[in-house]
Amino acid sequence: MIAGDPAADARRRSALRRMRGVATGLLVLAAVVYLLTRDRDGFLGFVNAGAEASMVGAIADWFAVTALFRHPLGLPVPHTALIPRKKDELGRGLEEFVGENFLQEAIIRERLLAAEPARRLGEWLAEPANAQRVVDEVADVAAIALSKVRDDHIESLVRDALTPRFREEPIAPLLGGLLSEALADDLHHGLVDLALDELHGWLVDNPDTVTEVLGERAPWWAPPRLNEAVTGRIHTELVRWVGDIRDDPQHRARQALDSVLRQLADDLLHDADTQARAEGLKERILDNPAVIRSAISLWDALRRALTTSLQDPQGAVRARLLTEATAFAARLRDDAALRTRLDGLAADAAVFVVDRYGAELTSVITQTIERWDGKEAAERIELHVGRDLQFIRINGTVVGGLVGVLIHAVSVALG
Repeated sequence: MIAGDPAADARRRSALRRMRGVATGLLVLAAVVYLLTRDRDGFLGFVNAGAEASMVGAIADWFAVTALFRHPLGLPVPHTALIPRKKDELGRGLEEFVGENFLQEAIIRERLLAAEPARRLGEWLAEPANAQRVVDEVADVAAIALSKVRDDHIESLVRDALTPRFREEPIAPLLGGLLSEALADDLHHGLVDLALDELHGWLVDNPDTVTEVLGERAPWWAPPRLNEAVTGRIHTELVRWVGDIRDDPQHRARQALDSVLRQLADDLLHDADTQARAEGLKERILDNPAVIRSAISLWDALRRALTTSLQDPQGAVRARLLTEATAFAARLRDDAALRTRLDGLAADAAVFVVDRYGAELTSVITQTIERWDGKEAAERIELHVGRDLQFIRINGTVVGGLVGVLIHAVSVALG
């Protein structure tokens, strides 16, 4: 069954009937004129000759047009009803025609580059309403997508995909390599500075807490006044010592930490015992049920934050997306090199798709036509193009009449 639009089909069917009526009416008119002017000479002889030729042309073109879709008058004349009988061959021919004349690299590149998609995209995005529309659509789709991810999806991802992969991948060389690179680039110094600065500030701001913690660990038999003096002194020295480490990049404590980290990185890369302990720690962590619970909790928190921001028209995510879209539009407008590069990438992508999937795309034509019933296919095709084909009949009637008059005139002149 070939699907179609009933309303559109009704309009096409009505137009086809009208044009058939016109073409048939001209044939009937030519026949009436021929009968009324038989065996006449002079001017009427020319009219009779023209009418006779008009009938011949009209009938011949009616036969030709009808033979495309069915047997004329139901007679099994050879080489008629071409579309019902030859639809599969026609489908393959159409497939080859499309593939050879449309899905060619040179044609695709030429049309895409001539269309300048990057420039058009930049001009379109430059309109604030269009940029806002893109942001709204992206935000809505992202929020919907986030809402579709359930906790069991995250659990399955962690348990069935991530955990087995982590088990297969040795963790020690990875950690050792990362730590070695961080030490080589002094990336850890910033973290150490931050930690020392925070620790020094906390010690300065919380002397009572430090004194209380130290006092709890003092011997029970020590006098309170002695405890207070000792813990106060320890707090003062702690503040001074942490401050010295913070302010001196070459402090011995910093150097000791660097030495420990370098040794750890080397052990993770080369020492079998350290690697074994790292792998054991990894396995214990992966076996802990809290890993999955933590992953789900982390995802829920991230999803809620993102969804809330995406659903807020004035949220930070939408505002950032709008800023980036506007900036991208400005770059497309002002940067000719970027436009050329993006147009080239679009052409490359289109050519890749055609090269890889062009045969599958064009084969849809053949496969679809092969599934059609021959008679129904002929009716559908005639419904779409039959109105225009009736002009062949009309033209045949008119041209035939003119040729008949011309032949009669030559015959009179030679007689």
